[in-house]
Amino acid sequence: MGSDYEVLIVGAGPAGLLLAGDMAEAGIGCTVLEKREKESELTRAFAVQARTLEQFDARGIADELLLTGIRNPVLQFLRIDLSHLPSRYPHVLVTPQYNTERVLRSRALARGADIRGAWEVVGLEQDADGVDVQARTADGAVQTLRARYVVGADGRGSTVRQSLGLPFPGRSAVRSMMLADVRFSEPPLKPPTVGAVGDAFAIVVPFGDGWFRIMAWNRRHQMPDNASVDLEEIREVARRALGSDFGMHDPRWLSRFHSDERQSPRYRVGRVFLVGDAAHVHSPAGGMGLNTSIQDSVNLGWKLVAVLRGRAPDGLLDTYQDERHPVGRRVLRMSGALLRGVLTTPRAMCGIRDFSARTVLQLPPLAKRLGRAISGLDIAYATPAGAHPLTGKRVPDLPLTDGRRLYEALRTRRFVLIAATGALPPSETEKWADEVEIVSAAWPTSKTVLVRPDAYIAWATSEQRPERRAGEIRQALAHWLGADTGRRGGHSPS
Repeated sequence: MGSDYEVLIVGAGPAGLLLAGDMAEAGIGCTVLEKREKESELTRAFAVQARTLEQFDARGIADELLLTGIRNPVLQFLRIDLSHLPSRYPHVLVTPQYNTERVLRSRALARGADIRGAWEVVGLEQDADGVDVQARTADGAVQTLRARYVVGADGRGSTVRQSLGLPFPGRSAVRSMMLADVRFSEPPLKPPTVGAVGDAFAIVVPFGDGWFRIMAWNRRHQMPDNASVDLEEIREVARRALGSDFGMHDPRWLSRFHSDERQSPRYRVGRVFLVGDAAHVHSPAGGMGLNTSIQDSVNLGWKLVAVLRGRAPDGLLDTYQDERHPVGRRVLRMSGALLRGVLTTPRAMCGIRDFSARTVLQLPPLAKRLGRAISGLDIAYATPAGAHPLTGKRVPDLPLTDGRRLYEALRTRRFVLIAATGALPPSETEKWADEVEIVSAAWPTSKTVLVRPDAYIAWATSEQRPERRAGEIRQALAHWLGADTGRRGGHSPS
């Protein structure tokens, strides 16, 4: 039975839109089904961390997104200085999620992705050759679309996950968190501003356009998600937690939600994958949610392209679970610990908590380590037995001899081999020309490195003897890109 679509993506949030852009850029037929009819102007997420900005840089869209928000070199929630991060982006970008979605949507559409609003997926079934997706259109009719692969990027209530029968174990981390987008008569002098006093918590984040996001929690008044939010209650909580309500007025959005800590045990079932909140949800502490979701799609995208083009076996797709599930688990635990440290401390102990946190975070090694963890720069995938220690590590941006940066070279979505000049004669690399670009670093280096399209190291060697190094490079390229005419078989890089 044939397939009408190569990849169907369910959900047009940040994770779905980034994946759609990657598929379309690679020439893979891609359709996105989104139950919303129009783009959303409402948002919960607002923090874009350094590693996500690096991934946007590798797609040529980081500069565009940077224009929409405020670059904050201090992670105010923990008072961690990010200005020393080993990245082109030593800060967190504060921008409403709808700005991130607009940039990603524009890229996906420009590259040919088909994004359909008012298409609600209601179920799916799969067999060995494809997936049948049932979707309800705006007129109420249900259509069946068949795809080779389906990706569920449809959020915490994921219909795709439920259709697969997957559990979503976990617990509620905090109830009755209030959100509001407001204006201030007397804005704080140094936003973002954060405070917690045991029975109240509040954080104020500027969007840079005169609007501010305030997130508030009131231990004294826990209400269900569907309960209305009173701006006066948010004012009162802000006064308790921050010492002022800053003259907040004219809310354009008020909402209440609860934060869960949950993770699906499987990110892949046959030809169906989960990314983002469909796979994992956690507390907003540290601003890691949107970033973890986007990086799920970064990891999955190049692997889908390789398999659909016939240049990798299906087993490569299993490494998505192997690599991303541990990352989701770590983020869940870390964000949960941060949140509980703020919200569960009795009022009488808040001073001790704050003093202890300031003292500990003044230790440079610990502060740097936590900053790298929250920013996503320390994410690394398992190094296979016998492989070079760099395998699986994030590759930093590097200047190249041709005047470009490495992340500019990665914009072709190909592998990049950072090799010594003349490491391989051009005649020996011609058969891989469509899949790898060979570059040289702008300074002497003792290592030769093969970089995956997602900016992690696939293979490396420290061999200096030219003939042996050339032989190892040929073996690595054949392993990753195929020994004959760009096709490879039986390989599993995890």
